[in-house]
Amino acid sequence: MALVLAVLFPAPGSAHEVRPAFLDLHEEADGSFSAVWKQPRRGEAAIKLVPHISNGWLESPPAEVDAGPAFAIKVWKGLDAGPEGLEGRTLSVEGLENTLTDVLVRVSWADGRKVKDILRPSRTSLRLEPEKQGLPVAAYLRLGVEHILTGTDHLLFVTGLLLLVPSLRRLAGTITAFTAAHSLTLSAAALGFVRFPGPLIEALVAMSIVFLAVELVGQGQGRPGVAARAPWLFAFAFGLLHGLAFAGALAETGLPKEDVPLSLLLFNLGVEAGQLLFVSVLLSLAWALRRAIPRLPAWTAWAPAYGIGSCAAFWFLQRALPLFR
Repeated sequence: MALVLAVLFPAPGSAHEVRPAFLDLHEEADGSFSAVWKQPRRGEAAIKLVPHISNGWLESPPAEVDAGPAFAIKVWKGLDAGPEGLEGRTLSVEGLENTLTDVLVRVSWADGRKVKDILRPSRTSLRLEPEKQGLPVAAYLRLGVEHILTGTDHLLFVTGLLLLVPSLRRLAGTITAFTAAHSLTLSAAALGFVRFPGPLIEALVAMSIVFLAVELVGQGQGRPGVAARAPWLFAFAFGLLHGLAFAGALAETGLPKEDVPLSLLLFNLGVEAGQLLFVSVLLSLAWALRRAIPRLPAWTAWAPAYGIGSCAAFWFLQRALPLFR
């Protein structure tokens, strides 16, 4: 079934698609500005996002254009702010309202004034007022929460862990190990200490979910595997892999170096908050279901494992097949 789905729907499976775009406006020593626009893409496909400034700067052809497998980049140079300057101008991103993407914005003047903000589908424009200082804490926390809650494959793995570990005490230790592991590699990768090919990591993440589904089937048949015997070790090992997948959300945006440590911390806290929210909702639903239906049908014992495994196998084929082209 997974092979049939991969052939019929060859587009890559959704895996942590909420990668932010980035716009950096910087005043040079001669008073002119440079602009760098970096937006996410996957292979040859790129979502339609067009930045605009009310003085018309970004309507002219860029001086440089570059495109990689993960991002498309445009650079403008020698932009003249004119007698009215850049302050009070309106920055907007066309098409943002039709996406799940956020846009990180950084504007810096030669005298040290800065604007740091985030645009999102519900707020697609802002006035460039340089009195705004510091990193938008709430915005980066929200970015992390949104990132985890739209990372379907990560949430499926967490769901599998909940099914694998029936004891609440062991479950707490398992989730903690998973959180610690993916926080570790997320930080290491986002800070540039480790680097792995994104497409390969995404394929391996899907394979980790397949492996978990196989463990769930074996446990349901009375043949517990290594994951059931040492769930915290299993969760920690694969958590390292999932952290590398998460790192792409911030590491590749091109954030200025002074912003990376704090933005990474806030983003990671948002990821953990979103994960705790998801786990709480699942446990609450499970409790309510047991209260409403004391004896569940027999098929409910095996259906989740096969459902998780089928989705993960489909994603793995989608992500792995392009690696061999």
